[in-house]
Amino acid sequence: MMAEKIAIEIFRKKPPEELTTALSEPDSRTDVGSGTALTASVAAAFLHRAASIVAESEPDQERVEYIRRNAETLRMYMVHLIDEDVKSRGPLRRAVKENDSLAAEAARQPAVAICGEIVNMMTHCLDLLCELADHSSKEAERFILSSAELAMGAIRASMRYIVDMGTRSSDETYRYIIRRENEITLEQYSAVYAQILDKLNK
Repeated sequence: MMAEKIAIEIFRKKPPEELTTALSEPDSRTDVGSGTALTASVAAAFLHRAASIVAESEPDQERVEYIRRNAETLRMYMVHLIDEDVKSRGPLRRAVKENDSLAAEAARQPAVAICGEIVNMMTHCLDLLCELADHSSKEAERFILSSAELAMGAIRASMRYIVDMGTRSSDETYRYIIRRENEITLEQYSAVYAQILDKLNK
C-alpha cells in the first residue's frame, strides 16, 4: 500500500491574484500574519527602491548602500514569513478544531510569533527609512513615504492580531504584558514615523 502524498501549499510562490484570493477566503489557512508579511515585503521593496535612487545620485554613500542591502534582506525575509505564519498557527487550528482548550491555550503564544517578528522587522524598516530621509532626493521621497505608510500599516495590523490573541489567554499577566509591550512599541515608532514625515516635509 502506497503512502498517501500530502500536498503542501506554498503561498509565497502564488501569483498576486491567487494569494489575495486565499487571504480573502474565511476557511483559508492564511491569516493576518500572512497578509501583513506581504504588506511588509512591499514596504521593504519600496525602501530598497528609494535607497537605489539615492545611491544613483550619491554613489559613494556607504550608509545608503548599507540601507539598500538591508532592505533587500528584509524584503526576502518578509516574503519567507508568508508561509511561516501559516505553519506557526497549525497547532492552534488543530486545537480549535478538536475543541481542546488546553492545547489551544498552549498554542496561542507560538501562533502570534510571526506577527511579532513582522512588528520587530518593520520597526527596523522605519529606522532605516528615517536615516535614508536625511539623504533623500525628490525622486526618492514618494517611495520613502509609501514604505513608511506600509510599514506602519503592517505594524498596526500585526499588533491587532497579537493583542486579540492575548485577550483569549487565561493568563492575566500575559494579557497585560502583551497589551503593554505593543502600546509602548507603537508609541515609540509612531514617533519615528512622524520624524520621517517631518524630515521630508522640510
